[in-house]
Amino acid sequence: MPPPVIAAVIPCYKVAAHVVELVGRIGPEVGLIVAVDDACPQGSGRLLQEQCHDPRLQVVFHEANRGVGGAVMTGYRHAIAAGADVIVKLDGDGQMDPALLPSFVAPVLAGEADYTKGNRFYDLRYISRMPRLRLFGNAVLSFMAKFSTGYWDIFDPTNGYTAISRRAAAMLPQDRISERYFFESDMLFRLGTFRAVVRDVPMDAEYGDEVSNLRIGGVLPEFLFKHTGNFLKRIFYNYFLRDVSVASLELLCGLALLLFGVVYGGWHWWQSLSTGQTAATGVIMLAAMPVLIGLQLLLAFLAYDIASVPRHALGRLRR
Repeated sequence: MPPPVIAAVIPCYKVAAHVVELVGRIGPEVGLIVAVDDACPQGSGRLLQEQCHDPRLQVVFHEANRGVGGAVMTGYRHAIAAGADVIVKLDGDGQMDPALLPSFVAPVLAGEADYTKGNRFYDLRYISRMPRLRLFGNAVLSFMAKFSTGYWDIFDPTNGYTAISRRAAAMLPQDRISERYFFESDMLFRLGTFRAVVRDVPMDAEYGDEVSNLRIGGVLPEFLFKHTGNFLKRIFYNYFLRDVSVASLELLCGLALLLFGVVYGGWHWWQSLSTGQTAATGVIMLAAMPVLIGLQLLLAFLAYDIASVPRHALGRLRR
């Protein structure tokens, strides 16, 4: 049986200062390198063609900028067509060490995961090297991603160092995945819809003179809106469309009781303020009990959701 083919996909946009060196650092375990020039104003693709003579390299050009998600999806399609079994995504700015690539690929090759991603929060030494604004932003985005994707056991969702099996990549609805900065988080949501197994891989990021195009303050409102949309879709898909379980009833009853208690209690609180009369004990109990029971049911639903993180990969690689 021939060895599995590992492909590296590199989206290229304003990375001319780093991408040639990055390609030169990719080890022999990779059989195919697909660089996608995403209408780069610095001509990263042409630079690679001129200065990099690695026979594994294929350069693909976009006529218009599609964002990192669009570039990666183009790379996935080329890698799948070329027979790749595992596809690793590396950013062209040099922040991701190609020497770590085997650590990302190993769980996929072993059939233990369908998708692996980097996590820069495993080691306190790594965290201390991260700019404070990025540290705060990633913590906030990680918390939102847990709700929207259902992968409660992963962190650092915007980390772009990833590896995916051919099967999982082929199942992705590539025309529906967000093409801009929400790409990595949306990938996790899409993977969760067919219960792919996702694993974190500890890593360190290399911060040099590269300039990130991502501004945490600018994307937080957009990410919050999109995470909320994905969360609602995930809950509907998993607990009402594809299956109905005890957790579905806990969610419905919990929300109904909580809403009733808040509305009923709020109305009588307002009446008490307006009239100056203290609400009767029975009224207070009738408002408090639904709130407490509703919260209990919602916590039970949350515990069920956390325990439902996918544990079995879609399948081993087949050649």
